[in-house]
Amino acid sequence: MATADTDIHAALRAELAHKIGDERFELWFGSHTQLRLANEMLLVEASSAFSRDWLRSHFRADIAAACRKLVGSNIAIEFRVREVEAPLKGSSSPRPPEKTSLAKIPVEPSPTDSHPIRRSDSPAERANRQQDNREKKRAVLDSFIVGDCNRLATTSARMAVEQPGKVSPLLIYGETGVGKTHLLTAIRGATRAIDRRTHAIYLTAEQFTTLFLGALNGGGLPNFRRKYRGVDLLLIDDLQFFAGKKATLVELLHTIDTLQREGRQIVFTADRSPAQLGRLGPELTARLTAGLVCPIDPPDFATRRDIVRQLCSRLEVEIPDDVQTFVASQITATARELSGALHRLQATSLAHAQPVTRTLAESALADLMGNVARLVQLPDIQRAVCDVFGITPGGLSSPRRSQSVSHPRMLAMWLARKHTRAGLSEIGEFFGRRSHSTVVSASKKVERWMSEQASMALAEDACQVEEAIRRVEQTLHIA
Repeated sequence: MATADTDIHAALRAELAHKIGDERFELWFGSHTQLRLANEMLLVEASSAFSRDWLRSHFRADIAAACRKLVGSNIAIEFRVREVEAPLKGSSSPRPPEKTSLAKIPVEPSPTDSHPIRRSDSPAERANRQQDNREKKRAVLDSFIVGDCNRLATTSARMAVEQPGKVSPLLIYGETGVGKTHLLTAIRGATRAIDRRTHAIYLTAEQFTTLFLGALNGGGLPNFRRKYRGVDLLLIDDLQFFAGKKATLVELLHTIDTLQREGRQIVFTADRSPAQLGRLGPELTARLTAGLVCPIDPPDFATRRDIVRQLCSRLEVEIPDDVQTFVASQITATARELSGALHRLQATSLAHAQPVTRTLAESALADLMGNVARLVQLPDIQRAVCDVFGITPGGLSSPRRSQSVSHPRMLAMWLARKHTRAGLSEIGEFFGRRSHSTVVSASKKVERWMSEQASMALAEDACQVEEAIRRVEQTLHIA
C-alpha cells in the first residue's frame, strides 16, 4: 500500500506539473510543499500561511482536476501549514524560513551594506549610508498591516525572503505612501534575520546613480561593480528615477544580468507599472516583466482601520473604537496621513486635558477631513487635467480637434460629470462653449475607452485610460 501511495503521489505531482508548467510547479510545489493522501482526502501542506493561502486561491482547481484524472472521482482537498519537526540533536540544519515573520521583523538601524564601513568608502557613500540609517530608524516595522490592497505585494515579499532568486527581479509599484519602502526594508531585515552572513544592500535609485557616476569619474568603477554585482540581495527604491539616465541604465542592466546568472535576488519599487515606465527603455522593461510585478494600492477601509489600531498601540494613546473607526473612514489617503491625524488627536487631547472623543476628533481633524472631502469645481478639473497631460488651459478649451487636445478634453468632461455638481450645459460652456450633447458623447466615449482598456498619450509617456483617470484624481487629492 505504501508503494501504491508513493506511485499516486508521484503521478499526481507529475500531472500537476504538466498542467501548470514545470517552472510554476517548482516554485510552488517544490520540496517546500507536500501532497499527501490520507483517508480519501488530499492534504496540501505548505511551508507558511502565505503559501497556503496562495495555493488555495490559485491552484485548487488544477489540483482537483489532476486528482479526478488519476483517481477517477472528486476527493476532498485540505490546505494546511506544515508542522515543523524539531531538529535532531547535533543537526546543523538552519531554522525554517517560516519562523521568520515579515510582520514582526524590525528594520535594523544598520548600514545599507551588511558589512562594516571600510576606510575606502567615499564621503558620498558614507553620507548616503547615514541618511539610509536615519530613514530606516523611522521605518521600524512592529508589524506590516496586510489587506486586500497589498496582499499580493506582501506575499511576493515573503517569496523573496523564503525563496531568494526564484522570482527575480521583483517589482512592487504604487503611489507614494502605500508602504513600498517599508516592504523593501522589511525584506532586507527578514533576510538578514535568517542568515546574518547575507550580503544585502538597500539604496535608492538616486543613490545608485550618484555612486555610479562618482565611480565612473573617479576611476573606481571596478570596485563599484564588485560591490553591487557581488551581493546576495539588492534592493533599489524609486526605479522611475533612472528614466533618461542612459549610462546608469546600461550599468543597471549589466548588474541585473550578473545577479540573475548567479541566482541572486533583486527587488525594485516604482511609482508606476513597467508599461508606464517607457523612458526606462525596452531592455529594462523586458527584464522587469520577466520577473514578478506586483501592484500595491492605497489602503482600503478595513486596512486603514487596522493601521489606526496599530498606531494607537504604538503611540500608547487610548482612543475609543468609534473614534478609531471615524478616523479610518474620514482620512482616506495613506498610513502617513493616518499617523499625522492620530498625532494631532493626541496633542489636542493633552493640550486641553480632555479625553479623546468623537466630538474632539471632529473638531481637531476638521481641516484634514476638509482637504479630503472638499468640493471639486470645474477649474480644479481643468488644472488637474492640464497638469497630467502637459497642455495649457487655453488649449483644453480651444476648438482644436487633434487627439493631444480632444482626448484630454473628453476626459475632463467625464471627470466633471463624476466629481462636480455642474450640469451638462455648464460643463460644455466651461470647456469651450460646447453643447450638452457634446458632453454626453464625450462621456460615452471615455467609458468605451475604459471598457476596451484603451491607451492615452500623456506628457511623458502613454498609459491606459483608467491610469490617466487615477493620476488626475490623485492630483485632485480625491483618488
